[in-house]
Amino acid sequence: MAQAYLFVHFKEKRTPEGEQVYFGISTDGFHWEKVNDGNPVLWSYEGDKGVRDFTITRTKEGKFIILATDLSLSYGWRYRYKESWAEISNNGSKDLVMWESDDLIHWSDQKMLHLGNEDFGCLWAPDIIYDEKNQDYVIHWSSSHKKNNYGPKAIYYSRTKDFENFSEPQELYRKEDCGVIDSAMYEENGNYYLFVKSEHNPARIILVTSDNITGPFRRIPKFDESMAVLQEGLYEAPTACKTEDGRWCLFLDFYGTDATGQGYIPFLADNLASGKFVRSDASFDFPYGYKHGTILPITMEEYERLKAYTKNPNEH
Repeated sequence: MAQAYLFVHFKEKRTPEGEQVYFGISTDGFHWEKVNDGNPVLWSYEGDKGVRDFTITRTKEGKFIILATDLSLSYGWRYRYKESWAEISNNGSKDLVMWESDDLIHWSDQKMLHLGNEDFGCLWAPDIIYDEKNQDYVIHWSSSHKKNNYGPKAIYYSRTKDFENFSEPQELYRKEDCGVIDSAMYEENGNYYLFVKSEHNPARIILVTSDNITGPFRRIPKFDESMAVLQEGLYEAPTACKTEDGRWCLFLDFYGTDATGQGYIPFLADNLASGKFVRSDASFDFPYGYKHGTILPITMEEYERLKAYTKNPNEH
């Protein structure tokens, strides 16, 4: 069955409209077009009044869930956070932002999920994966923690069956020699593959795997070889999807460009287990610079609905 793709993302701007919810769509995962004439589809009015680092999932019941980091640099960077990433990491929001929809067009009011207890710093970059074995959803994110005096970040997770009740956070993955952020997890042939951004040694994306959704995880050296051609410290926010021909497409957010540059760079692999990804810029095009988001396969009917969607500027 033919399928299409939805990319939920934000734009890197110094003004508040960039840190809101934007949609991009594609019929093949290679060539992308904007939704709502490139304007926000959803706007954050609570918490930091800005949202970044989105994930989206389709639940088993057919509902769509968007989760996001509750953070506005345009409002908060200069005064609230004193132009300090450390200040954000330690004292930023312990909430994630959530919206729900049945059709990708009509969305619930914004909800604030208080998943971080007093031991956590800011909760960053959530991701969602369904656990067939437990028949629930694993939400994972990166955060600093009291455990190591709010030093290098680790990946934490919470479980939910209904996106209303959530388990106490547990540690999912910690890299012993540095912090890790921007986790994205996928299942293939009964194994789980977790992409994360390593902050040092190397300052690149790494790939770890386990036959259990919550680990323990082991590194895939072949992926390190694929990434070795990339300059360190310029790529983050991995997201992946399967193309119709069965390959995996991994997108990495290239932040070594200005706000008008192309954010995401694509890489293709025959499977996740091999760890062998080949950069494939020439095959892809984007209408503007996407920032940190997630790709979701959608139906052609959903694609047509989104393609036709326009939002009155007076609507919330």
